[in-house]
Amino acid sequence: MEKAKSFLPWSLRIIISFLFIISAIAKMYPSPYFAISTFEVKQLYPLGFSDTLAPFFSRFLIGIELALGILILQNNFLRKIIIPATILLLAVFTTHLTIVTIQDGGNSGNCGCFGSLLPMTPIEAIIKNVVAIALLVYLLYLLPKDSNGNRNFWFLATMTLASILALFMLAPIQPKSALELPSSEITSEADSLTIENNNSTALIDSVEKIIKKDSVKNGKPEKTAQKIAEVQPKNEPAPHKSGYTKFFSKIDTGRKTLCFFVPGCDHCREAAKELTELKQKNTDFPDVSIIFMNEEADLIPAFFKEAGAEYPYTIVEVIPFWNLLGPKTDTPGVKYLWNGNTYKYYNGITDKKFDPIDYQKLISKSYSELTSKK
Repeated sequence: MEKAKSFLPWSLRIIISFLFIISAIAKMYPSPYFAISTFEVKQLYPLGFSDTLAPFFSRFLIGIELALGILILQNNFLRKIIIPATILLLAVFTTHLTIVTIQDGGNSGNCGCFGSLLPMTPIEAIIKNVVAIALLVYLLYLLPKDSNGNRNFWFLATMTLASILALFMLAPIQPKSALELPSSEITSEADSLTIENNNSTALIDSVEKIIKKDSVKNGKPEKTAQKIAEVQPKNEPAPHKSGYTKFFSKIDTGRKTLCFFVPGCDHCREAAKELTELKQKNTDFPDVSIIFMNEEADLIPAFFKEAGAEYPYTIVEVIPFWNLLGPKTDTPGVKYLWNGNTYKYYNGITDKKFDPIDYQKLISKSYSELTSKK
């Protein structure tokens, strides 16, 4: 009986320790800087953290998580500090996830609890946290109430500090100068289409003014027709600054395919392969350019080999890359640009993922077909 009483608390402690240590390690997969930077952009930025505070908070949080996973296996202040702190951290995570679930729905997306190693929706994470809190409360009940174990506070402080410092050593914070891009405004798809519509409206107004002016003054229909032809656009959209000319000087001229890829990403490689297959079947295929994330950049030659072709590319650091990709978006990203205007943006591996059949239909459309209302 005594063995059973001793075995159960230790089993619970090992389970909780495993969850916390795996969670901390998963947030550093597949590489510490890449994973932590992704965690900052995807999880902390939406919460309002600045790009200055987020790098410190992310490493501090993961360090605390790692420390609690280790410290729950020792006896110093176990009942008084370690278990309550672990419950508190889980409660904070659960509260945040509950708010996210209410606001955005919890059946999709990765909450980031286990990084990209074990994707988990907010609802799944809430269930996991509630179960863990219940186990910790039960552990408090099982442990002797008249004992707080050993009382070496310096051991707790040293272990916690060591865990946090380990995060800063594994993923050093880069200076802001290394993350800056050339200054140029990146406009959204909605901005492009708004400008496009404004240009069309201005054009119609100009044509109407010419018709009225000529009909009143000289009533020469052939001259009016000539002036209308001069202001009518070619069968293509008006030029628009996409903001990507700092990477590719001719990106805003003509029809282009702009891709956001990670060299080691299997889904990105598949999308690149599909683009190559489409390009081989279409002589008038929009030129392909790639913005690579600076993660495993040494794999770029292998990426092109698997894609079946090489394309112009540039490499961007992790955080600026995610910012270029846009909020609530994921790799692989593929944009269809025409004279700098965005007409389609495929991203991720779910409902908005790149579809070669849909893209073939899209690039086959004329300008009038693209802008016509359904």
